[in-house]
Amino acid sequence: MTQHLVLTVIGDDRPGLVEALSDVVVAHEGSWSESRMAHLADKFAGIVTVEVPREQEQSLIQALEALSSVGLKVSAEKASHVAKLGESAMLSVMGNDRTGIIREVSKTLSGLGANVRDLNSYCEPAPMSSEMLFKAELEISLPDDVSIETLEAAVEEISSDLVVEIQK
Repeated sequence: MTQHLVLTVIGDDRPGLVEALSDVVVAHEGSWSESRMAHLADKFAGIVTVEVPREQEQSLIQALEALSSVGLKVSAEKASHVAKLGESAMLSVMGNDRTGIIREVSKTLSGLGANVRDLNSYCEPAPMSSEMLFKAELEISLPDDVSIETLEAAVEEISSDLVVEIQK
């Protein structure tokens, strides 16, 4: 039997962090399933899903915690492997950068019963001005009773300055 673990990882960014993490996983007969990792400010942060034999689980967790000696903080949570539920959609939101856009979008999605499966956001200068644009890409799962049209209308109601695109 195997156990799925979700690891959160953060440390000062430098070469070799992914290698150190993957070495520990392999040394405990673990399999790296999926991950999202990025350089944010001066940190390296990520989320990793691994599958490990149950008899190796505790020793893997201890070895991951020991990575703090090389500047990498790792925490592990047990998880089950669950298939995606509901219709999936990709939601893109773009607008002038201001405080609260993610809060407003997430509140709208929550009100519809939509689940955020993946979220990437960033700011960049607008092409024709020096103003900053906020952009977010979200993969969401919709409940069976919510259509793409309902989702689009709800997100567009947030603000007239947001550009909203949805793809199935």
